[in-house]
Amino acid sequence: MPFHPNGLARAALRLRPAAFAGTFVALLMTVAIVSACGILLESGARASLPPTRYAKAPVVVAADQRIHWQAGSGEGAYEEAVRVPERARVDAALLERLAPLGRAVPDVVFPVRGDAGSVEASGWGASAFTGETLTAGRAPEAPGEVVLGTGTGTGTGTGFAGDRVPLDTPVGKREFRVVGHTDGTGVRFSDAEARALSGHPGALDAVVLFDAGPQAVRAAVDGRAQVLTGADRAVDPGLAGAKELLMGIGGSFGGTATLVAVFTAAGTVALSVGQRSREFALLRAVGATPRQIRRTIATEALLVAPAAGVLGCVPGIGLAAWWFGQLQAKGAIPGGIELTVSWIPLVSAAGTGLVTALLAGWAAARRPARIRPGQALAAAAVERLGPGWIRTPLGLAALAGGAACAGLAATSGGEDAANAALGVVMLFMLAVALLGPLIARACAAVLGFPLRAGGASGSLAAANSRAHARRLASAITPIVLAMAFSSTLVFLHTSEEQATRQQQEAGLLADHVITDPPSDARGGVALTRTSVLALLGKGAEQRLQSVSAQGVAGDVTTVQDLGVREGSLAALRPGTAAVDRGLAENARLGVGDRVELRLPDGTPANPEIVAVYTRGLGFGEVTLPAADLTGHTTAGRATELLVRGPVPAGLGAAVSASEWTTGRDTEREVNAWANTVMAAVLGGFAAVAAANTLVMTVLDRRGELRMLRLVGSTRRQVLRMLRWEALLIAGAGVALGSAIALATLFPLAKALTGEPPHIPPVLYASFAAAALALGLAATTLPARWTLRRGTDTP
Repeated sequence: MPFHPNGLARAALRLRPAAFAGTFVALLMTVAIVSACGILLESGARASLPPTRYAKAPVVVAADQRIHWQAGSGEGAYEEAVRVPERARVDAALLERLAPLGRAVPDVVFPVRGDAGSVEASGWGASAFTGETLTAGRAPEAPGEVVLGTGTGTGTGTGFAGDRVPLDTPVGKREFRVVGHTDGTGVRFSDAEARALSGHPGALDAVVLFDAGPQAVRAAVDGRAQVLTGADRAVDPGLAGAKELLMGIGGSFGGTATLVAVFTAAGTVALSVGQRSREFALLRAVGATPRQIRRTIATEALLVAPAAGVLGCVPGIGLAAWWFGQLQAKGAIPGGIELTVSWIPLVSAAGTGLVTALLAGWAAARRPARIRPGQALAAAAVERLGPGWIRTPLGLAALAGGAACAGLAATSGGEDAANAALGVVMLFMLAVALLGPLIARACAAVLGFPLRAGGASGSLAAANSRAHARRLASAITPIVLAMAFSSTLVFLHTSEEQATRQQQEAGLLADHVITDPPSDARGGVALTRTSVLALLGKGAEQRLQSVSAQGVAGDVTTVQDLGVREGSLAALRPGTAAVDRGLAENARLGVGDRVELRLPDGTPANPEIVAVYTRGLGFGEVTLPAADLTGHTTAGRATELLVRGPVPAGLGAAVSASEWTTGRDTEREVNAWANTVMAAVLGGFAAVAAANTLVMTVLDRRGELRMLRLVGSTRRQVLRMLRWEALLIAGAGVALGSAIALATLFPLAKALTGEPPHIPPVLYASFAAAALALGLAATTLPARWTLRRGTDTP
């Protein structure tokens, strides 16, 4: 009778579904995590917002909100685009070039503050495209006149017949005469006065053109700005930030998560095939050819993987929707952006699961398929002890590469250390997977000594671990994954949080902090908190990177101790800057050198470095004179006022130094939450994979457990032996995962904070306890079920 491998695969799946349950779960989880990351990536790539302010504007001329520059050199050169930290503007001189083409309306938008809070201000000419109309009075025409929107809430009443309204603008406090009301919100000045009050009279947010064709406008602009029509008129800085965030999660984190998921699923598939080595050996003994064995395993993958792929897309969509919704609720994504779910990430995730199953099955089938029929049963009876000729050299190479990266990260500084450390965790994890049997045998030998103190059960557990190193390695690897990735992500954040808090507590000399102070505030040092772009690296490695910055108006040394290491803050004046030690190392600069910056609106600056300090994480990596930021920020005014001693009257509500530090912590909640979610996704997946592997291993040992009961072992002794084995597996996984995390955390924390990593003992203990509890539960529960089904009687 001819041998039909496809029929055999279907029969095996139908008659022994439990043997494929572990593979199905691993593939389902893989598809879920890959599809979720793919959905977020596609949502970021396709993210869009409908035009709001410029919805009725035919053609909009605005500045490119990204800086384009050539990175690399020679044939490896490529263009890179970096988003400016705040709003980039166009030169007001463009207005004269565009005026002959048609009606050109300048647009500037800036905040002003009344007695009841901040409102948006702009020129009256914007009503041509916003659709705003007067409900009473007339439009502003002369300096000192203003039109109030309905419900603006300036605290001065709603009359307009000569009422005077005090408003705090970017250029100072002034009083304006109300001449009308509109059906919109905010306040409106004449176009000329709006430009003067904005704080940047030589720059415009945009120019709106009527009765002009886009091609003619592009020719007149001549590459100096962007010409926007259609959906591109949605000029919203939040859109660019959301696209970067979603594509970063779906691409960068998604790539790591996909590697981990595929890596773990492949191990599970290989374990499933390896557990049925006796079946394949029997088939070889009765005449099955190697090709038929491989076809059987491939057919099994084709039967299991598609079903897992279809079902795995459901939790993947749910995970992506929850993640997206949380980001939107926290304000990281504008409300108008929607989650995009198409067939592309779903089919790609299902295909990834199928390819993973096929490749893992093919690799695991190589040995049972090629062995001689006469030796098949004998070879399947015992575990192979010798090292693999392919896995071992690759594992040693990965181990050497991880050690080299760890050494490079430990001896480097700044961004170089961080970049080197990123490869440490992946290379060490690859080494653990490839050298798993050797590592498991070493762990069994080392931990076998304390196990023997547990009596007969402990000694039997130690002997079992040494004899079945490959089975032990399959269970250890997912626990190592869970511990290494979760510890790295969580403790990197705790290290940064601890260093930031320590720097703020040690460096803040002010007694009180006033947020959003009036423009004429006196009696303290005004700070403008923002971000700038700094050119880091040298030669082909140069890159523009966003760094935190503060502009200071006054003697900053009276309210902050920045921990100056070189130079002096007394030399800080327009055209100079002080920088943090980490930034100086990354840019390879020191006192007397000039650092290339792009101000918040993208304007180039090249200040001379007059001081290098160490507390940039708590206060700002770049410190500039406030005058150098004038006209280059969106707010156009100081964001904080630091006061020593009593708070002068009329400056608004003040918070103490300790309250300010706590308030600064809340601003980092989104980053903390993102790190926690990523750790939960990776750690949770690895934990499920570890539990899945342990359950598969215990269920495969039913014959062994039955034999132990037949030779006189009690049920309690068998369970105690399995508990000792679970503790050995979990202990080895925790130790190896912790070692990999520490090798990654030390250079990363040193690069980011200048300090060793901060690992809260209680949090680490909870991770270790969770791994131990997982190992015990995933071993004991299936063992109890197995012992109840026929192994109680010797």
